Amino acid sequence: MLRLVEIGVLGATGPAGRGLAARLACLGHDVIAGSRDAARSASAVAELSERWGDRLATLVPGTNADAAAARDLVIVATTWDAAVDTTRDHAGLLEGKVVVAMANGLVRVGKEFQPVLPEEGSLAAAMQAVAPGARVVAAFQHVPAAAFAALDEPLESDVVVCGDDDAARATVLDLVYAMPNLRGLDGGSLANAVGIEAFAAVLLSINLRYKGKGTLRLLGVESGRE
Repeated sequence: MLRLVEIGVLGATGPAGRGLAARLACLGHDVIAGSRDAARSASAVAELSERWGDRLATLVPGTNADAAAARDLVIVATTWDAAVDTTRDHAGLLEGKVVVAMANGLVRVGKEFQPVLPEEGSLAAAMQAVAPGARVVAAFQHVPAAAFAALDEPLESDVVVCGDDDAARATVLDLVYAMPNLRGLDGGSLANAVGIEAFAAVLLSINLRYKGKGTLRLLGVESGRE
C-alpha cells in the first residue's frame, strides 16, 4: 500500500491536472499544483478549496518548477502538445524521480479522433528521451479528466501502467490502487505505451459517436490484489 507522499502535478490548471491534483489531495497526499503562471495556480487551488473545503487541505499552489521539485513523484498533466517540452524544461529537477506521463496525442478529424505519435513511438517515450535521468511511467491515459474532478463519484476504469523501471511501475500501480474503484494493470515496458496512447483515440471516437462516457475495462484478468 502506498504511503502518503509529496506529489507534484505539472499543468494542474488544465482539466486533467486540476482533477487529478484534487483527487490525490483528497486521499491525503501533499500535492503541489503546478502551472507556468503562479497566479493561475493560486486561483485554481482557491476555487477547488472553496468547493471541497478541508478535503483538499494538503493541496498547495506553485509553479511547474515547484511541482517538478516535489520529493516523491511528479505527474506531467499538461496538454499533450506541451508534455515533452515541459518535461525537457524541468529535466534536471526530475532526475531520479518517478514521472507519470498521462497525455495522449490526439487530433479530431470529422466524427473521430486520430492518434498523433512522435518519432519515439509514444509521448511517454519522448518524455523519457528528453529526461533520461527520470523514471517515466505511462498511466491514466483512459480516465476522463472530468471523472478525476468529481470527488463524490467513484472512478470506474482500469489503468494500464507501462515503464522500464520495475520499482517505478510498482509505485504508480500502488498510486492507482489507492484510488477507490480504479484497478491498475502492469502493461510492461515503456515500449508498450504506444498502444495505450493510440487506443485513447479509439475510445474517444466511440464515445463521440455513441454519446457515451466509456472507459477501459479488461475482462478475464485478475489483478492479484484485493
